[in-house]
Amino acid sequence: MSMSSHSHSYFATTRWSMVMNFASTHPPDAGIALAELAQRYWYPVYAYLRYSGHAPAEAQDMAYGFFACLPRQFRTGRAHSSQSHFRHYLLGALNEFLEEETHASPDGGSRAELAAPPDLEARYRFDNPDAASAEHAYRHSFAIEVIARASERLRAEAHQAGHLKIHQALEPFLARDPVANERDVLAARLGMRPLALMVALKGLRQRFRELAENELADTVTTAEDFAAEQAALRAILHEGQSPS
Repeated sequence: MSMSSHSHSYFATTRWSMVMNFASTHPPDAGIALAELAQRYWYPVYAYLRYSGHAPAEAQDMAYGFFACLPRQFRTGRAHSSQSHFRHYLLGALNEFLEEETHASPDGGSRAELAAPPDLEARYRFDNPDAASAEHAYRHSFAIEVIARASERLRAEAHQAGHLKIHQALEPFLARDPVANERDVLAARLGMRPLALMVALKGLRQRFRELAENELADTVTTAEDFAAEQAALRAILHEGQSPS
């Protein structure tokens, strides 16, 4: 079953749906849910700031200030808090934060709690050499982060199940088929028949798609929004386009 065919009840429990639902009924819970979701997307925020001309250390400090103030900013009703796509909301909130001449005090959360991923700059330099604008870098990095989070979860599942060796061998082929020689060499190394290897790869790809869809679904509120967001991110990843 595709994610877009899930029932309304499924999307009512996504992380962004929780933020939107709690916004008027229980703002503290909305702030907690928002902070948890936003913390997953340090990378696109950092990429936007870097492309905008800020040095690495400055971009990281600005991103920290933004995330620390985000729950308070949300509670004030600014930054398009009715957005049905978290990706759009986060960029709008970031731009409002940057437009302020002075920034509000952080709304809770220590440096440790809001710690940046350790590889932000290396990822930015590798992933965005051809970005046409700061917004393009943001969208591209957001899409990559969805995929990266799914990949991390897939690896964690393999480790927990005791299948890490097979996962590590098959991971390079999540996006492409092994050629005949690669398949045979890999099957021999893993002690598997070539057909069994391809069946395992098919299952790994299916689980990877499910995890990527779960990550993306957490950023929208309806099946229709999910389908639109999926199409937009596929375009930015595979076609080099700049969807809105």
